Amino acid sequence: METTVKNKQVILRNYVKGIPKESDLMIVTASDIMEIKVKPGSGAILVKNLYLSCDPYIGIFMREPTPSTSALWDAFVPGKPIAGFGVSKVITSDNPGFAKGDFVWGIVDWEEYSTINATGSFFKIDININVPLTYYIGILGMPGLTAYAGFFEICSPKTGETMFVSAASGAVGQLVGQFAKLMGCYVVGSAGSKQKVDILLNKFGFNDAFNYKEEPDLDTALKRCFPKGIDIYFDNVGGKMLDAVLLNMRTSGRISVCGMISQYHLETRDLVQNLPDIIFKRIRMQGFATYDFIDQYPKFLEFVLPYIKEDKLTYVEDIVEGLENCPGAVVGLLHGKNVGKQVVKVAQE
Repeated sequence: METTVKNKQVILRNYVKGIPKESDLMIVTASDIMEIKVKPGSGAILVKNLYLSCDPYIGIFMREPTPSTSALWDAFVPGKPIAGFGVSKVITSDNPGFAKGDFVWGIVDWEEYSTINATGSFFKIDININVPLTYYIGILGMPGLTAYAGFFEICSPKTGETMFVSAASGAVGQLVGQFAKLMGCYVVGSAGSKQKVDILLNKFGFNDAFNYKEEPDLDTALKRCFPKGIDIYFDNVGGKMLDAVLLNMRTSGRISVCGMISQYHLETRDLVQNLPDIIFKRIRMQGFATYDFIDQYPKFLEFVLPYIKEDKLTYVEDIVEGLENCPGAVVGLLHGKNVGKQVVKVAQE
């Protein structure tokens, strides 16, 4: 079984120092027609990639690997395609669990066509669930499960509690805030522009929000929004924001550490001064990766699908078209230029 195509790919030139630039990635098309094969008995599938997910962790794995980052995922390899979550269509299959024409989501190389050998981490999409396919790299994919697990499994929310979400207009933050509102929490979010703050208030229904770039003092901003303190913090940012939050946490508060985007690309990272508050206030602070909760995915779907069908959740996507625009989409994401979940459309369904 084989398909003959010209396969366009997004290649990492070299390991990156600092924030990645568009020039750190290059678009390569095979100069000759290449054969993509699925060997009989391999259990593999050949897919056409339709949508790719831009996520902050991509920048981390463009750097030279460290013991810390290697504990999460293998770094990308210079001269090879980068990888991430995608939605794809099965072209050829040697796996009884997948048939030609099925739609699937999982980890793929950033290219037009991919041969998937480890299909255990791939999920078939139920087309009877009438939602856009992009949702499977968003609200029904990794960001959705991340928001669900980080909020419910780690933060153990209670009705009436106060919650703060940083990077709240992003793929995960927008969902965490809405989940908290559904639970009856008082929710405040921070974002990096007036446009994003307006979305938090008027689209996602946050109780309050502020532009952290316009606040001369984050501690003062948080005290204004939470005069009685914060019960739950969902951290996507780290650094100075985390430091200010620790001063404003209530006793027995919980912090779910999803990301630290402000720190990933610094050569010298910010020092966090207020860590003793974790002891004084008996705060529970836990980092996590989505893979830790992959077994919760069916439970997550049972929770989230009714809210989607009842239009009780809003999800904002920022979609750019064309594999050649992947470098710009990644760099724009890392600079906060996207509004909502950043997606690259590679091909028609």
